[in-house]
Amino acid sequence: MAIQRKGSCHCGRVQFEVSLENDFSEALSCNCSICQRKGTLLSFVPKTRFKMISGADSLQDYQFAKKRIHHTFCKVCGVTPFASAIAPDGTDTAAINVRCIEDIDLDSLKIHKYDGKNTN
Repeated sequence: MAIQRKGSCHCGRVQFEVSLENDFSEALSCNCSICQRKGTLLSFVPKTRFKMISGADSLQDYQFAKKRIHHTFCKVCGVTPFASAIAPDGTDTAAINVRCIEDIDLDSLKIHKYDGKNTN
């Protein structure tokens, strides 16, 4: 049975839901120029498991460098609840900022470090 988790930006205008086979247990901490500054902890899900509930009109898209990732953030509060991109295997993917998931216990997550700063 799928687990439904809800998330949002700080002001609540952007709300989304993620359907998971297993609850969040791991996250990725990237040291690239944007993730390090924002402090995001990411977990990746196929876009088919991601559903916008509200606030699509409050999102701003930001792309840089190779412009492969859509870094979306709320135009009102500035929080980045998720990003999206096509994964290397071709899957349309949502990168969930687990810091934006309701009632998440960040201390229970296994954090993997990713060297995005030195990855081409």
